[in-house]
Amino acid sequence: MSVARPLTWFNVIGYGAGDMANNLVFAMGSLFLLHYYTDVAGIPAAAAGTLLAAVRIYDAVMDVAAGRVVDRTATCWGRFRPFLLGGALPLLLLSVAVFSVPSGWSAGAKLAYAYVTYALLGTAYSFVNIPYGSLATVMTQDPRERARLGASRTFMAVCTASFLTMVVGPTVAGLEGQALQAWLTRLTLGLAIAGAVLYASCFAATREIVERQVERPRLDDSLGTLIHNTPLLMLCAAALCALTGLASSTASLVYFARYILGDAGLFFFAIGLMSLLTASVSAAVVPMLAGRIGKKHTFLLGLAIAVLGYGMLFLAPGAGKAWVFGSFAVAALGAKVSMAIMWAIEADTVEYGQWRTGVRIEGLTYALFSLTRKCGQSLGGSVPAFLLAAGGYVPNAPVQDETARQAILQAVALVPVLAFAAAFAIMACYPLTDRRFAELLAEIKDRTAGAG
Repeated sequence: MSVARPLTWFNVIGYGAGDMANNLVFAMGSLFLLHYYTDVAGIPAAAAGTLLAAVRIYDAVMDVAAGRVVDRTATCWGRFRPFLLGGALPLLLLSVAVFSVPSGWSAGAKLAYAYVTYALLGTAYSFVNIPYGSLATVMTQDPRERARLGASRTFMAVCTASFLTMVVGPTVAGLEGQALQAWLTRLTLGLAIAGAVLYASCFAATREIVERQVERPRLDDSLGTLIHNTPLLMLCAAALCALTGLASSTASLVYFARYILGDAGLFFFAIGLMSLLTASVSAAVVPMLAGRIGKKHTFLLGLAIAVLGYGMLFLAPGAGKAWVFGSFAVAALGAKVSMAIMWAIEADTVEYGQWRTGVRIEGLTYALFSLTRKCGQSLGGSVPAFLLAAGGYVPNAPVQDETARQAILQAVALVPVLAFAAAFAIMACYPLTDRRFAELLAEIKDRTAGAG
């Protein structure tokens, strides 16, 4: 096992650039794909919700396949970094295709096109995101350094999401039909070019220094390591809940802006600005909090703040815009803290699995974590569609009736309250504290030295 070395800011920022590229694809889908399918492509809300859920479940399976491939890869550039170059172009071009449903096709053909392109996008994303997420586990084993990497990727991802929210959000809410379709095509092509540059930057700025004893672990050994990794399984359950809530709120923002507030331009600018500010705060405080109260309690603090913010938001429509924006700010801060520290906690579960079974599997460990995150994103992203359908939502209507408005409010606020509260309950029982992690890391090093 290699000697730990401190990460430079070049390493940390370069690593974060990879998630900025990821979110040129992911955040576009989370923020606008449901609205695109229902109001531009003309796919019914219930069918769109089923599509999003079904393809996300398929994506989760592909994550496991990608994790297995990654764990058995070895090149002169490392185990994970080559995928950032090889998978970038297919992923970015498919993101253009997803937002290009042919307008002249029949309803059935449009739906089939949406299924195929979205499934291919998910496959490409798995073979880029799984190695990218696994890369942090081999860049360092220092808990604070891992917290810095987690904070960096979260901040950079939020920079992307904030840009899309402030710049793209008002345009999406203001244009309709073919005018919006043409604008989205030009936008996604531009984002593809930017993404290619960012992936190349991440490749150049990162290095893999943590070595393995078993170069290509067998499948049964890998699965056994996952099954006995209790902290990983608990973290996955908490991530499933938290991402369900976050995805539900994110997918509902366009509807909330148009039909609850009636001021899409101001809303999206304010939300984007708040996301950027809260991400800046979390990037600064998360490594400090992790050092003082530990990663587990930092995660719990973020979850609690998110519950408070979304709870305030559920009461917001009758309290004025100041309350709405304040509620979103509190919820965003809690969510950003939670998401930032989550990556560092996941990295620690790799060493727990190695300590428990003697087999180190970065790719498959991250794949299982990503699988549950995608299931949460799938569930959360489809919940608004089903709530809208049940509430009688009418696409492109100037106003919605009270039942539809309540469905929007439930999707944007009530679902996140329940989901983040469930994540808090799970993580309250999480066993792998920073002190315990240091103990098992020392045991792993002793075993390695003894074997040598």
